Amino acid sequence: MIHQYQLGGYNIVLDVCSGAVHVVDPLAYDMISMFEDHPYAEIQAAMLEKYAAEDAVTEAEIRRCYDQICELKEAGQLFAPDTFEPIAGDLKAKSAGVIKALCLHVAHTCNLNCSYCFASQGKYHGERAIMSFEVGKRALDFLVEHSGTRHNLEVDFFGGEPLMNFDVVKELVVYARSIEKEVGKHFRFTLTTNGMLIDDDVIDFANKEMSNVVLSLDGRKEVHDRFRVDYAGNGSWERIVPKFQKLVAAREGKNYYMRGTFTHNNPDFLNDIKQMLDLGFTELSMEPVVCAPDDPSALTKEDQELVMGQYEELAELMLQREREGKPFTFYHYMIDLSGGPCIYKRVSGCGSGTEYMAVTPWGDLYPCHQFVGDEKFRLGSIFTGLDNSEVQNEFAACNVYAKPECRDCWARLYCSGGCAANAYHATGSITGVYEAGCDLFKKRMECAIMLAAARAAEGR
Repeated sequence: MIHQYQLGGYNIVLDVCSGAVHVVDPLAYDMISMFEDHPYAEIQAAMLEKYAAEDAVTEAEIRRCYDQICELKEAGQLFAPDTFEPIAGDLKAKSAGVIKALCLHVAHTCNLNCSYCFASQGKYHGERAIMSFEVGKRALDFLVEHSGTRHNLEVDFFGGEPLMNFDVVKELVVYARSIEKEVGKHFRFTLTTNGMLIDDDVIDFANKEMSNVVLSLDGRKEVHDRFRVDYAGNGSWERIVPKFQKLVAAREGKNYYMRGTFTHNNPDFLNDIKQMLDLGFTELSMEPVVCAPDDPSALTKEDQELVMGQYEELAELMLQREREGKPFTFYHYMIDLSGGPCIYKRVSGCGSGTEYMAVTPWGDLYPCHQFVGDEKFRLGSIFTGLDNSEVQNEFAACNVYAKPECRDCWARLYCSGGCAANAYHATGSITGVYEAGCDLFKKRMECAIMLAAARAAEGR
């Protein structure tokens, strides 16, 4: 299977199953599109007719191009067969019972009152609560006990707003470090914060212990302050931006990223990206809002068309700034065409409900943070173990080939079937397809591949 598109002045051919990317001239682009369904004679005639006015293509050139396409096919770099489906289930089964990461909900409460919050302002449709050290300690022990032979373990401090329980965060990190040598593990910590409680103590501790810090900023002041308000209705932009700048400067501009959300009110999110750049931030992410279709924040069909154009303009802006020596990173355009995720990750996805789980303040386990509060997805407890085998088996069987709609999609080995939570909230099934999200994802991948092609062409 191949996917062909034209973007940024490049004719791009992606061979889906081998992962090979070809940047070709117009003749090769047209011939590849006919290669599988037409005999050589028809391809030759079509090319001679199409390029007759230009008088730029000879029969010999067409033959030479055709032979090169045949060579690429024989080398497995064009029209490669899909050999992954038969092993998709086996790949995930091999890691059954091994957990490598936990999302610790250290605070089911928040000091902001964002109307679009999927977590219902941090309460997750339940009661406000904070995690005790004892529960957190047991969660870390649970992770160690269920990590098998894995050496590197990941722990995300999440909320609500985790800095509302910062003392416990610090205690848990100290405890984890104290047992690393004994249990033969290494913990990698991340922190997601809205920034309201950042101070020098937080900055110093984060720089020492957090491998990554995710900072919530929606970009322009008027956009950010429309939703990200405190309980008095006041915007938070002016209070958090200086704190973010101080933290990022202390981290020397590394190992963080700004995480924004765009909604129906700012589908022109590139302007928010530009605002972040003007503030000195260069590690950026802007995520489309995920909410009910009738929610005022939901992206409309017209918004999505605008967003598609924004993604293309963003790619061009990235190239322009790289040429000027002022590069920046956009999370969704980070792609490694020479290596990238192993086939296990490409087929099986993020590992929610199997390798990765969320822990509530009282120790309940859920497949990920987006399922927390939905009782039917409760997997068990860090104290009593996993006991909801039906749901866990459903997640274990959830791979890109479990979704009929994905089988003929060119992007399937990049998205790995997409987000199970988004699929569930859009369709009622974790093996459903969140179509709007798929469309945006495919556009991002096209832009990311074009960026890689442009960098290669320019020797970067």
